[in-house]
Amino acid sequence: MGQAIDIRNLKITDLRFADIDGAPKRCTLLKLYTNQGLVGYGEVRDASSRTYAAMLKSRILGENPCNVEKIFRRIKQFGGHSRQGGGVSGLEVACWDLAGKAWGVPVWQLLGGRFRDRIRIYCDTDSEGGGRDMGKALKERMAQGFTYLKMDLGIELLMGKPGCLSAPLGFLEKMREYKKTVFSTPHGSIDPRAMRGEAFDLFNTAHPFTGIHITEQGLDFLEQYMAEVRAEIGYEVPLAIDHIGHVPLEDCIKLARRLERFNLAWMEDPVPWQMTDQYVRLAQSTTTPIGTGEDIYLKESFLPLFRSGALAVIHPDVLSTGGIMETKKIGDLAEDHGVAMALHMAESPIACMAAVHVAAATRNFTALEVHSVDVPWWDSLVNGLPKPLVDRGYIQVPDAPGLGIESLNEALIAEKLHADFPVAWDSTESWDKEWANDRQWS
Repeated sequence: MGQAIDIRNLKITDLRFADIDGAPKRCTLLKLYTNQGLVGYGEVRDASSRTYAAMLKSRILGENPCNVEKIFRRIKQFGGHSRQGGGVSGLEVACWDLAGKAWGVPVWQLLGGRFRDRIRIYCDTDSEGGGRDMGKALKERMAQGFTYLKMDLGIELLMGKPGCLSAPLGFLEKMREYKKTVFSTPHGSIDPRAMRGEAFDLFNTAHPFTGIHITEQGLDFLEQYMAEVRAEIGYEVPLAIDHIGHVPLEDCIKLARRLERFNLAWMEDPVPWQMTDQYVRLAQSTTTPIGTGEDIYLKESFLPLFRSGALAVIHPDVLSTGGIMETKKIGDLAEDHGVAMALHMAESPIACMAAVHVAAATRNFTALEVHSVDVPWWDSLVNGLPKPLVDRGYIQVPDAPGLGIESLNEALIAEKLHADFPVAWDSTESWDKEWANDRQWS
């Protein structure tokens, strides 16, 4: 950063990756290199594939990274929902980092300025045992300074409890078998055999089609669990719930009604986000606030939900939406429709800081998720930011150029490399000349 940058002639020259484990999941970090020594940092969404970004390399080489919108419009046709948006989004983030560094200003300034100097954080909280145990775990979060909370409440809590779930016989056992195979392998690697066959198909069946139902006994258990949580933490602190499970809309309605008295911040992703009519039916059936959005790509995909009036909260992930500017636009659209915006984030500090800049620049923002509060080395992956990065439940908005990250901790990255990619920042030359006629019209 010591030399003057010739912004007009700044060009992208290379793209490299490093895949790491445990932050909290597998994360693919990326660097965009330029002809003037500036390096931009980005990231492919958690548990995704570097291929989603690598395939775009030939389409951005030689481009000026400061023309972020131009680059985004060139590559956005290659993104998709959930993890498939990770390549486009990660490259867009890296371009904003480069643009901020080139102009010498933080990304939030390029987005129009900031509404706040610090960003409220909430963290998903896990706990073994019953509602009292979860309540105590959440109480510890409050003691650490967190003013917004979230926990899981759904069929995972009911799996081992007789009489609480109804499903085609053998279905739940197959789901458990698949989950154990996928999530218990060394270094987060997935056995390719687990990605096909009956167990895979069952685990990836959408909510209305699983045949899983929560019985009245199961609903009693979840209601009592929540009552025990609130007895520990009180009713004043906002508390959201996630991971209801792949159950049909009717079960979600029953559960949402049971939970109305617990003053929830939102009930997250109760049904697939594409099923707008089901969100409308749910919202009209309960006073429990409803939220979704972490798997939605592009602002236009949010519009049916906004126009339906079914959502109280949206919950986009910067690494799925299309990136920083697209998430800012989504937040503004949400505000126009009377919807608050929280942000999903389960990745490294690179993605976290991208979300921080969006949160700073978006008026209807409420809280940002951080999944790695309990990962002791997480904020040491980057240099130049305060440590701890999350301090008493907040992250300070940086004034440094770009994302505010000076450099990456290469020694730590080398220590945490994923077993499938044991070399950091290896050559991606094989993607330099990948080509297709990308035009979508004749």
